[in-house]
Amino acid sequence: DDDLISKLEGEWLIDRQVRGTTVQNTLSATWVLSHQFLQVHMKDTALPSRYEAIVLIGYIYASAEYVAHWTDTFGGKFSAMGKGKRVGNSIEFRFEYPNGPFFNTFTWNSDLGAWQMRLESQDTQGKRSLFALDTVQRAK
Repeated sequence: DDDLISKLEGEWLIDRQVRGTTVQNTLSATWVLSHQFLQVHMKDTALPSRYEAIVLIGYIYASAEYVAHWTDTFGGKFSAMGKGKRVGNSIEFRFEYPNGPFFNTFTWNSDLGAWQMRLESQDTQGKRSLFALDTVQRAK
């Protein structure tokens, strides 16, 4: 059991801001594979759905790192494994791609009982650019 990532278990709604546009997604998270991974299933609410992702989040005890296996509707070329360390109530996952690293930072806000996911790309000079910002609130 993980006191931070366990807070993501359950049913959620996501407001995703992507390049000036807001889209809605659902998120469902449940423990799988003998409680070794939290399976996170995200899907946009459009009919038919334009985006869907399945992410497996686990923990590597030997290195004290989290791991995220990201798969989505962009296919095998863009599937990736990211690793991250916990700092306070945040885990910053770093994914390596041919054109540079991509970061997805999961942050738990205990006052609001909500998550924020900040998705950023990084250029060759090390400057990050915001790709998307997700506000994740418990489904009612």
